[in-house]
Amino acid sequence: MANLTELRGQLDDRREKAAALFEKAGEDMNLTPEEATELKNLNDEMSDLGEKIDEQKSLEDMKTKVETLGKTQEHPGHIQPGETKEARKADNDETKPIGDLFIESEGYTGWQRGMKQGPVANLNIGLKNLFETAVGWAPPDIRGPRVVDFATRPLAVAELLPQSTTTAASVIYMEETLFSNSAAEVAEGAIKPEVSLGLTERTEPVRKIAAFLPVTEEQLADVPQARAYINNRLGFMVRQRLDSQILVGDGTAPNLAGLQDNSRTGLQTQALGGDNVPDAVYKAMTKVRVGAFSEPNVAIFHPNDWQTVRLLKTSDGIYIWGAPMDAGPERIWGIRVVQTTAQTENTAFVGDFQQAGLVIRSGVDLRITDSHSDWFIYNKLAVVAEMRVALCDYRPAAFCTVTGI
Repeated sequence: MANLTELRGQLDDRREKAAALFEKAGEDMNLTPEEATELKNLNDEMSDLGEKIDEQKSLEDMKTKVETLGKTQEHPGHIQPGETKEARKADNDETKPIGDLFIESEGYTGWQRGMKQGPVANLNIGLKNLFETAVGWAPPDIRGPRVVDFATRPLAVAELLPQSTTTAASVIYMEETLFSNSAAEVAEGAIKPEVSLGLTERTEPVRKIAAFLPVTEEQLADVPQARAYINNRLGFMVRQRLDSQILVGDGTAPNLAGLQDNSRTGLQTQALGGDNVPDAVYKAMTKVRVGAFSEPNVAIFHPNDWQTVRLLKTSDGIYIWGAPMDAGPERIWGIRVVQTTAQTENTAFVGDFQQAGLVIRSGVDLRITDSHSDWFIYNKLAVVAEMRVALCDYRPAAFCTVTGI
């Protein structure tokens, strides 16, 4: 059986061959069937060699431990090679009482009456009671500053939209709802064709998203880290809810009307049907281009649905979205892919996110009060986080939901 060094050499050789094939294929993965088969065989060989290396390393570690355990241990009653009787006596002296050691020492036996100063007594005194953690002070526990956040959905959607501000309780804007272009070529002296334009006033209400956390005055006063932690997490919770509302808010007050709200007149839909996911997404992009004359720039997927796309292979086993050793492009048909569990599973969402806007009446405000019920007499406080926003979908037809994926 090959040793560890030989196995590692074989693995490096396979890696170099695979790297050469990938470099030859380029970004488009332009491989012949023979090269694709060779690449698959190399990948299988590298996996097999990796397992063999792990097994061989485990065996060598076990051999080292067995050899260590098989060595002869020293017996405490025998004088070991290189050890003198004097050293052994010194070791034994450590167990004698201090009085016996003094009587047997040269300092006592060599002293004579009338001597002003006798010989020095050298006592080999061992430690009888070691002052250690078990009988002394245990070291204090010091907690580090890090707080491991709860695993929850990160923010991903709000930053996709253009953002502006308002000081009003609602956002009012005009939409061009009539555009009749009769422009045409005319002969000299002929009548010019008339065109038509019309505007409709639209209103989006400002909605509030809020949360509060009860906390004691002692917690905020005694733990400096607590205030920053609470402010950060409450603000995150409000923004996380906003992400969800932007996508799937149902529009029933006080909810926002999300971009996928079916009450949005003009919102388009593309069913998967007999297509694969990439084909259905491209058809949705075409609907946005044709139905809204907009250019789609983002596709939103639930992670479980994007997994299906990422793992697509050719008939000969080549990954279309990149080899497993690569991070892979988070794009489809050239547009950005955003993965978030805020998106309804089995449904993708494609659109031109420049055709919507987030209008902020007030950002995340944080306040503390003790006026909640009778909390004042209990030294309890309410930490409140809230924001007020309006979501404007200026062109619903610029978005298309892909269903059934």
